[in-house]
Amino acid sequence: MINIFQVAYKNLLRKPSRSVLTIVGIALAAWVLVSLLGFNQGYEASLNSDIDNLGFQVLVTAKGCPYEAATLMLKGGTGLRYLPAAIADSIARQPEVDRVTPMLMQAVFDPNKGESGSLSAFLGVDAATFPQMKSVLEFQQGRWFTDNNALEAVMGYEAAELESREVGDKYLIPEHDVEVAVVGVLKRSGTQDDGTIFLPIGTVQSVFGQQGQLTGIGIKVRKDADIAAFEERMYALPDVQVVSLAQVKQTIMSLVSTAKVMVFSIALIAILIAIVGVINTILMSVMERLQEIGILKSMGAMASDIFKLIWLETLMLCLSGGAIGAGLAVATAKVTEILIRRLLPYTPTGGLVRIDPPLVLLTFGVVTAIGLLAGVYPSWRAGRVRPIEAIRSETE
Repeated sequence: MINIFQVAYKNLLRKPSRSVLTIVGIALAAWVLVSLLGFNQGYEASLNSDIDNLGFQVLVTAKGCPYEAATLMLKGGTGLRYLPAAIADSIARQPEVDRVTPMLMQAVFDPNKGESGSLSAFLGVDAATFPQMKSVLEFQQGRWFTDNNALEAVMGYEAAELESREVGDKYLIPEHDVEVAVVGVLKRSGTQDDGTIFLPIGTVQSVFGQQGQLTGIGIKVRKDADIAAFEERMYALPDVQVVSLAQVKQTIMSLVSTAKVMVFSIALIAILIAIVGVINTILMSVMERLQEIGILKSMGAMASDIFKLIWLETLMLCLSGGAIGAGLAVATAKVTEILIRRLLPYTPTGGLVRIDPPLVLLTFGVVTAIGLLAGVYPSWRAGRVRPIEAIRSETE
């Protein structure tokens, strides 16, 4: 009995160069498709993770550019416009609010940092509320400060490395000649917090002469609260900018939407080219084997048998290309992520390209569908071949 799989396989080997080029075209289309879908998954998950790590759902800053505020919110900092501290107490009394955490960001030029010096970032935070709302921050050693006026500091991972400090060391705040004790060093978080030096908010207000001033207020809303109604009330506050998680997500996704449309277009073009390539390869194979097909039909092969044989050849090409393309996407995921980070204006801290088994299976499903569609016309054309005319055309 003739094994139809062996026959289909040997038919593809008759023209190895043509078959290989067709497989390469399908593999490239599958690679683009897997990488694109992996980027969609990874970007959404990483963005949601960054937002969750903030510890609060709404940020209030002094009125300014909402795009800048959204970026600063995700980066873990605040702008340098000031708010009166009384606003934090007013917001905390709102029924929708679970807790608030006031923040005061200051930056100082440190001539001893690097060859030409650079800025040191200090974030004054509330000793009671900030650690609870930023519970994602873990300590490599030490603890948070004891109260809001203590001369103590908690250093981010990179800040501690750059300053060569550990728990128990002293740190002199540049330009102010105030010495604080390092009581904690945080683990690497992959965020702006790694380069930040955290101080008690009262200490920052006193040292930098900003008594009663804040640069941002982080707000954690109750689970059952109407966030939309709460935000509307916050908008009514004078001279403040309100940034919610929904706004942040919408702002960032709008920045990458153009890039995603372009990538989708590239993937669609690659798939269409792959389909045309498959149709061309199989159709040429059918035309070159008219006499062979005629002989098979004269020996009793039905049109459906010929249809299945040609269709099987198409599926073999597509599945081979799909497997190679998926493997290539997995192997080059890190390279793709590096390229994306260079192209996009903002990228989350987590993995941007996440390729999992369901995604690979989905790709195989798409590739199989391409094979089924691309093989219909060549298979139908082969099945309609008349034995006598096919043999006669070859002999002539």
